[in-house]
Amino acid sequence: MEIVDVGLELRVAAAKVGKYATRESGDTLEMIERPRGGLSFVLVDGQSSGRGAKAISNMVARKVVSLLGEGVRDGAAARAAHDYLFTQYQGKVRADLTILSLDLTTKTVVLSRNMQCPAIVRREGVWSQIDESAQPVGLYAATKPAILEFPFEAGTWVVVATDGLWSAGRSNGPWDVLGYAREVAERTSDPEAVADALLRRAAELDSGRPADDISVLALGILPRREDGGVRRLVVRVPI
Repeated sequence: MEIVDVGLELRVAAAKVGKYATRESGDTLEMIERPRGGLSFVLVDGQSSGRGAKAISNMVARKVVSLLGEGVRDGAAARAAHDYLFTQYQGKVRADLTILSLDLTTKTVVLSRNMQCPAIVRREGVWSQIDESAQPVGLYAATKPAILEFPFEAGTWVVVATDGLWSAGRSNGPWDVLGYAREVAERTSDPEAVADALLRRAAELDSGRPADDISVLALGILPRREDGGVRRLVVRVPI
């Protein structure tokens, strides 16, 4: 998608793989155009893995996407999705939820998180790991998201992922996800390369047998490569 009038473009890529020997991933990723300009990406990790987790993540993602499409703000959409899941399952089911938005009205990036694993952000030339955690949706009555909002500029990056990325190779201790993402991004400036490299490295740490569902979403705001106002979407899924 091209960002009008500022000579930049938004590039986003995602890479997903399911838990080893599990037929269906419990992660769901959705995208929607914001009514007043921009895009939102909704990443949900359902409790556990497999078909049951997928049903939960689909339910939460659909609720969030429908509200964002009606113009509801990100934080309010996250709270409403929590209330819905909490009411439906009486606090017995959880899901990790991340909403990543580029808001063209405010010219900001909005990162809303209901999860305990970090996110990665590059802003004003500095890479950082966002460690502020928030309770997953569905478990506790007073749950609210942790929200970070900041103006975008050329060179802005955000990488979010489900916990399977961060816990890969857990028997050998935590790995440097931030350092690896920074290295790839500064070498290639390609979100697809960043998402693919992180997913590939996590799989290697799990000896080629992912111990959990892994989803990686990489967003970069970069100098526009061409004029013309053409928006493009590319999807590749093995079948």
